[in-house]
Amino acid sequence: MQWQWQWQWQWQWHRHRHRTGLTLTLFIILAALTTGIPATAAPAPTTSLTSTTVVEALDRAAHPLRTVEPGGDTRDLRPLDRMIGDARVVGLGEATHSSHDFFALKARVFRHLVEEKGFRTFALEAPWSTGLRLNDYVLHGKGDPRRIMRAEFQRDYLWWNNTDYLRLVEWMRGYNVRHPGDPVRFMGDDIAWTGPESYDAVEDYAADARPELSARLAELYRGLRPTVPTGAYIEQYLGLPYAERKERAERTGEALALLRRQSADGAGTAADTEAYDWAVQQATVIDQTARQYDFDVEDPAQIAEAMRYRDGVMAANVVWWQEHTGTKVLLSAHNNHVGYVPEVPAENPKVQGAFLRDRLGAGYVSVGLTFGHGSFNATGWDDDIIRRWTLGPADPGSNERTLDRVRHGGDHVLDLRSVGSPADDWLRRARPTRSIGTAYPDGPHDIALARSYDVLIHLREVEAARLRDR
Repeated sequence: MQWQWQWQWQWQWHRHRHRTGLTLTLFIILAALTTGIPATAAPAPTTSLTSTTVVEALDRAAHPLRTVEPGGDTRDLRPLDRMIGDARVVGLGEATHSSHDFFALKARVFRHLVEEKGFRTFALEAPWSTGLRLNDYVLHGKGDPRRIMRAEFQRDYLWWNNTDYLRLVEWMRGYNVRHPGDPVRFMGDDIAWTGPESYDAVEDYAADARPELSARLAELYRGLRPTVPTGAYIEQYLGLPYAERKERAERTGEALALLRRQSADGAGTAADTEAYDWAVQQATVIDQTARQYDFDVEDPAQIAEAMRYRDGVMAANVVWWQEHTGTKVLLSAHNNHVGYVPEVPAENPKVQGAFLRDRLGAGYVSVGLTFGHGSFNATGWDDDIIRRWTLGPADPGSNERTLDRVRHGGDHVLDLRSVGSPADDWLRRARPTRSIGTAYPDGPHDIALARSYDVLIHLREVEAARLRDR
């Protein structure tokens, strides 16, 4: 009976904050309570490889980074170009969800990749429909990005409503004004919320191309189209009884199957096929949201599967976008999503980076980010108050402690696939590494850098991001 009381308490506790933006992160706590699985894996045995010889090998392989700030000379990013190669999707991580330096660096890298490597899409760990609203602004100047970000980046996503991402979106719009024939795009790959735009797209397609489906689709989507703000919608959905959440997922699944049974073949034009594909993808995302909430939190067997499901469909959305737009994509997400090895496999068996590698092979490259010391924004675990947290130098035996000694303590980029001995062995051993989500304290987690990422960018110091509307 004790675990049931604890679960109810944790449910209320974790409804308001989620480690990596997932609205069902309570699954993690329930897993530990019901299975006895430890929160972190056992650390690797200490080894003499964390010596001067390792630092010397890392120093030979490291490329100094001039700055994290966008604009100016980007010749220091040319080694990163070679590391990325011909990848169609590059995952660029972050070790906290709210440090300016990570956000600014992503903007700098994206702008460089647009200019030098032909990248045209910035993808964010944000809802699909949110990405469409921002994409309308980026492509067509529709709406006010400040208002869009205020309306869309709520609750689990409020961390993205920051000054760095606003500047990036405004730069993207300016780029498209200058290059109308070869635009950049914005996408979101996540699923905790699907806004009314996606429902409109499906129903508009049916009304135009398949009017015989309209009545049934309207019936299946009854009561699902959001009529309240993002944060309130997520709260309301989480508060529904499991049976009602399950019934909603059955309806969205039937709507998707209904649409898939139709075919654009024989319609006559490529535009018809494109419209059909787009409508099916929109119905897919609606179904993904409903199915993310269609896991029984009282069944421990479903806990890890819920985490795996989210990462799998985020990867599928990125691949769909890349294939249908033909653009190269820079994917921004937490380190634990862009990497290949989950921080805690018992809680999240397979992460987005691993799904992307399965789908794209060498067409996907994972870039992790670490930091030596500095600040970030996060809530506590027992309230909704956003605080600025500051961490000093990493502990002895951690990955960051050694990385801070590389290149005389400066920011640097490492291709983890080509580092020489003895650092290659050191990089493949798990040791404490900072990995912080939306609430703190969090971690460190035992991570083997070379098993998790292809490339690593280490920043000696970071400072908290400036959140808008706060």
